[in-house]
Parts: sequence; structure tokens; C-alpha cells
Amino acid sequence: MLLLVLPYVAASVVLEAHWWAIQAPSVAIWTVGLSLLLGLVAFKTRSATAGAAAAGMAITASLMFSTAMMPYLPWQTALIPVLALMVLTSVCTRLGRKKKQQFGTAENRSGRTAAQVAANLGIAAIVSNELVQSWLTNTGWFTLSTQASMPLFAAGLAALAEAAADTVSSELGQLLSDHPRMLTTLRRVDPGTDGAISMGGTLAGVLAAGIVAALGALAVRGGAPMLVAGFGGGVFGLFFDSLLGATLERRGWINNDGVNFLSTASAAAFALAVLAL
Repeated sequence: MLLLVLPYVAASVVLEAHWWAIQAPSVAIWTVGLSLLLGLVAFKTRSATAGAAAAGMAITASLMFSTAMMPYLPWQTALIPVLALMVLTSVCTRLGRKKKQQFGTAENRSGRTAAQVAANLGIAAIVSNELVQSWLTNTGWFTLSTQASMPLFAAGLAALAEAAADTVSSELGQLLSDHPRMLTTLRRVDPGTDGAISMGGTLAGVLAAGIVAALGALAVRGGAPMLVAGFGGGVFGLFFDSLLGATLERRGWINNDGVNFLSTASAAAFALAVLAL
């Protein structure tokens, strides 16, 4: 199911690139060029496999097209929160690698896979897509009560904030606490256990969510409503991720990619609920 996200995103990028190439060529050139550059950097730094880098490039381009405004400036698009997420997760993944290897939780040296990228970023691309936004508003399924610029991107921003929060809390939590506790029972468990949380890891994750949400809202000029919805959704999704890990994942009903996909979806849903208030 997760890999079905990528063909949809890729198709939308092709269509949007064609439309922008006709309407405003500079938008298509900057978006495709910067997305390609970001994918190459992720691959060269071994943060992602070749497939994951391609998936990340498509998702980044989709998010940038969805948040493009005229006059167009690349740094006033979703590129900024995506870049913040990439830097935060890459740095935290590399910290304390030897200790993580002892726990058996260290990231593969070749980087994240395409399935992992789809699980973490796919929801952000889908809910931010112009076709989805148009359907939500034109069918009357979702009515906005805020005046924020591009308010529905807040849902995508919440998904990005959750993805950053989850990775940062997991990676740093293993280093900051030797005795995390299971979310559902509060019993002490080994670092890296599915569903385990720690004070240090949680605070680090909340901070990461705040950074991504703040930079995203600032970049697209979404204002306080987008910041609150994006940050709130990111934090909600962080705890929902731990709950799924402590229950469904530990029982073997879903894998980690499934947990991440559902957690980012919960973050986006939370943000939409906040905006609808």
C-alpha cells in the first residue's frame, strides 16, 4: 500500500511540472532542479538509497508545487520544512552510532529505503496535493474557519512535523535514556523497544516538531493558525506512533512502515480538526 503512494505522487509531479512549464517556466525549473539536488545530496551522504532518493525527490517536488505562490521564491515553499526534516533526521540518526549498534537499532549504512520515505512523507504529499485540496473544499467535505494562507497545507506540515519528531525522539531517546518506559504500562524496557518513550527523547521530538512547523508556517506565510495546527498535529502523531508501536506493532499486526504511515496520517487529521474548529 505504501508504495502505491509513489506512483500517484510521481504522476502528479509530471502533470504539475508540465502545467507550470507552460504557465511559469521558472517555477518548474527551480522546483524540479532543487528537488533533484536534494535527492542527490541524500544519496551521496548515504542518508537514502537510490530508490529512496528518487522517492524523496518526487515528494519534495510535489510539496513545492503545491505551495508555490506568485511571485515565486523557492524558499517560500514547502522546501524549507522538508529541508529542516532532512537535516534534523540525518544528524540525529548519525549521532551515537556505536551505542545504537550495541542495541541493534542503528540505521542501515546505505540509508533509508523508498518504502520508509513513502511511509514518512507520503501523507504530507497526498494531503497537500492541489487535487485533494480542491476535492475537500469544493465538495463541502471540509469547511475552513481560519483565514490562514493555504490552510490545508497545515495538514501536510503536521505530517512532516510528526515524521521529524518520531525520528528525532527515537534516535536521541536511545542516547539520552538507558531506561525508557513502555507508553501503555510505564514499565521499564530496553532502549529501542517498540512503543517505548523517554523524557529526553520525547522532549527532543517535540522540539523537532516545533522547528519543522515553525519553519514551514514561516516559509509559506501561513501564520499562527498553521503553526498551531502543524505543531499540534506533529506532537499528537508522535504519541500516537508510540501507542501503535506498543500495541499493533508489538503484536506483529503491522510493521514500522505501517506505524509511520498511520502516525503521519493521524497528525494530518489532527491538524484538519484544529483548523475546522
